[in-house]
Amino acid sequence: AIAGAGVAPGDRVAIWSPNTWHWIIACLAVHYAGAVLVPINTRFTGLESRYILEKTRAKILFTSGSFPGLNFAALLREACGDGSDDRPFAELPHLQSLIDIGQPGFAPGEVTVDTARLYDRAAGVVTPDTIADILFTSGTTGRPKGAMHNHGQALWMVGRWNEANDLRATDRMLIVNPFFHSFGYRSGWVSALVAGMTVFPMAVFDPRSVLEVIERERITVLGGSPTLFHSLLEHPDLKKFDISSLRCGQTGGAGSRRDIIRAGYEQLGFEIFLTSFGQTESTALISSNRAGDDIETLCRTVGRPVSGVDVRIIDAEGGDVAMGSGGELIVRGPNVMQGYFEDPDQTAQVIDADGWLHTGDVACIDASGRLRILDRMKDVVIVGGFNAYPAEIENMLGEHPAIADVAVIGVPDRRMGEVCAACVVLRGGRTLAMDDLTDWSRERMANYKVPRQLFLFESLPRTPLGKVQKFVLREMVKDKAAL
Repeated sequence: AIAGAGVAPGDRVAIWSPNTWHWIIACLAVHYAGAVLVPINTRFTGLESRYILEKTRAKILFTSGSFPGLNFAALLREACGDGSDDRPFAELPHLQSLIDIGQPGFAPGEVTVDTARLYDRAAGVVTPDTIADILFTSGTTGRPKGAMHNHGQALWMVGRWNEANDLRATDRMLIVNPFFHSFGYRSGWVSALVAGMTVFPMAVFDPRSVLEVIERERITVLGGSPTLFHSLLEHPDLKKFDISSLRCGQTGGAGSRRDIIRAGYEQLGFEIFLTSFGQTESTALISSNRAGDDIETLCRTVGRPVSGVDVRIIDAEGGDVAMGSGGELIVRGPNVMQGYFEDPDQTAQVIDADGWLHTGDVACIDASGRLRILDRMKDVVIVGGFNAYPAEIENMLGEHPAIADVAVIGVPDRRMGEVCAACVVLRGGRTLAMDDLTDWSRERMANYKVPRQLFLFESLPRTPLGKVQKFVLREMVKDKAAL
């Protein structure tokens, strides 16, 4: 239907919807039409989504009527204006159709589809090198960037992931991780389809509901951030459910605490509970631990590089550092993205002339060849598994009428791993309370980006060149930051 409506190979089609089987069908339709998938974060505001749709000039937007407390179409109308007969939103001229994937018979208009002809057209131009999707990730520039991946590398990544996690056709996977993210998309339902597994999508995370589904459907595979597993382990009714079917678990992102890893084996009953590491620009997979690794290894390292991926640890001059010493992790192999969509300058900043992806992460390699992540050069704050980028949040907070200067840092949080804290210098005569900042921020940014703590300063510590010294800020607030 979308091909018959004029979507040609190479056109972009967006999906802004929670986890349902409809999302999977819509995505496969995009790929079969030879188009490029653009997933949108369900936590985004209308303004944030508008930027993605404008940047990619998406022709069609698949969405759902509502999500808890949200109506995606209404958010876009507020951000982009009411539409007309020829387009759904006044200020999105490239967007031709808005399709509610939860409604039966969603074909736009009366379209007579010659399926064989359209499929042959797509099959004739789609190769392993053809772009399959654009996953947006923010960064130090403060603007989201679209990482492009082709079909070949996307399936290559899934093969390595399934091998590392011993996923089988007899497995039954519950997917709580959002489909707009690689963890729910490629490491989720795509890996399940490739392995022949059964998929159970969950739109909203609720610990009790997760336990109920595990028991009722005999779930064997469950992946998620440490926050997800912490919530399950803390649930008062955990022992009332039969979760003995669980076999394989995967976690990572916000750091893996020993107590959670140990409890995954001892209380949740996993036979395999592994940590891995990647980023959107590396098709979400660089390294992984393997079955048989002890708890200390799972917590201390993110495993060995997957087969076919080369890694180096370099110093500021680009030379290799000694084993065990820290430096920037760079990566080369079939997992490296094809570049940022229509942004060659930003692409050149992270992928050098020899094909090495400069991750911006500080890491070291031990004698066994395992990677250990020491710090994050890109300053990302990982909030319950979601990447919150201070530069982007600072840009938005800078528009607040009471804020003269601001820096965003991560502070520890027991449930979420870490959360954002705003270090603020007020404008003369102005006041700002935490509740006011929260309300203002929630109207403009996804909730995981909203600062959970506020610290007021007369001035921010800076280098002679004017850069905020965030390590000084963290030291200054560490005794005030609630865990």
